[in-house]
Amino acid sequence: MRRIADIARAAEGHSSVAAEAAADLTKAAKERGIKYFLISYVDLFGGLRAKLVPASAIAEMQRNGAGFAGFATWLDMSPSDPDLFAVPDPSSLIQLPWKEEIGWLASDLVMGGKEVAQAPRTVLKKQLADAADLGYTIKTGVECEYFLISADGKSISDDADTADKPCYDQSALMRRYDVIKDICDAMLKLGWGAYQNDHEDANGQFEMNWNYDHALLTADRHVFFKYMVKSIAEMHGLRATFMPKPFINLTGSGCHAHVSLWNKGKNAFADAKDELGMSKLAYQFIGGLIHNADALCAITNPTVNSYKRINAPRTISGATWAPNTVTYTGNNRTHMIRIPDAGRLEFRLADGAANPYLLQAGLAAAGLDGIVNERDPGKRLDINMYTDGHKVKGAKKLPLNMLDAMRALEKSKVLGDRLGDAFVSGYLKLKQQEWNDFSRHLTQWERDRTLDI
Repeated sequence: MRRIADIARAAEGHSSVAAEAAADLTKAAKERGIKYFLISYVDLFGGLRAKLVPASAIAEMQRNGAGFAGFATWLDMSPSDPDLFAVPDPSSLIQLPWKEEIGWLASDLVMGGKEVAQAPRTVLKKQLADAADLGYTIKTGVECEYFLISADGKSISDDADTADKPCYDQSALMRRYDVIKDICDAMLKLGWGAYQNDHEDANGQFEMNWNYDHALLTADRHVFFKYMVKSIAEMHGLRATFMPKPFINLTGSGCHAHVSLWNKGKNAFADAKDELGMSKLAYQFIGGLIHNADALCAITNPTVNSYKRINAPRTISGATWAPNTVTYTGNNRTHMIRIPDAGRLEFRLADGAANPYLLQAGLAAAGLDGIVNERDPGKRLDINMYTDGHKVKGAKKLPLNMLDAMRALEKSKVLGDRLGDAFVSGYLKLKQQEWNDFSRHLTQWERDRTLDI
């Protein structure tokens, strides 16, 4: 993996690596029949931005990047800023399985010959470099839940999907077989190691799983997965949404992340002597997640709607499957952190709106803080938090809304230092604008309860 500083040198044309990579992309286009490339990046709000570049121009784009006006997307920039260049990473190349003449490329952002510190992919790469300095490689996997809904977004797409407990419903799964098959076939063709697909806990909700890998590769694939699911759903006349809580009475869409640290090819989270098979290092990482959970929430649960999932009453199925308290446990899905198996943890807080790069960056930053400062996660709780959580004394509660989470991030010296002021200040500035816009919105609920006061 190239260091962040190499990106700037590549943009200025001073890196032989960049020239070789450009030649590789040109060669790849000829060998694979790629006619166009999507040079893409993800902004602070998780929006996927791109330019469509003919294969004949890809060498130039690789040397200098594709130009954008940063202010036109959700980045903390102004119209007076110079051009923003997206320098494609050739190792990220994905040929669209449903339109093979197009190749997709993740990019690193450069402005004025320097990397853009607030860019989500850059923020993640810095955390991975910090982990490498400590001798570790971070490997992760994600569980991306989503709904298949009507094109107008008003209802789930399957009128027959009405069971109170629809999770793993075979009939409901198979009624959407054509869509699920197309998505899974695409992942298999790409070599992601797709291994299972299921109907999730909400009516109209699905999840598809593929193998874990290096955190940057997982994030790139997460970005592409969301684009792919939406694109294939549209081809079937449907709409896919990763919105955390699109229907108030149904279970929300989480994005559970599985994390492990590796050193010289060995799982540094594994310890056969521990009751749960976890090392001291793993518990310190968990301690960091617990210590920073309220501030981390602003990143892993980044929208107003997010807090209708993690602070929700029980749904039709009988449970939200989302945490509401900062706790950890063994193989128990009612806590924020679960240890489902030896050598890995599952972070259950994040939702479908999480920016794929910032999700991984936030987990890395909080966890590495736990390792560096040897944070004690405290005693694990082997109770059902949904029924007995009120009996727990001293456990932190998660923020009740986006504003509370933003304020926690603003106060967090740990995440501020690790993620960088350029990112945190820009992110909070734009999120404050979003909160202000929400606060100006008048709802029917307010009118119903206030008009006659």
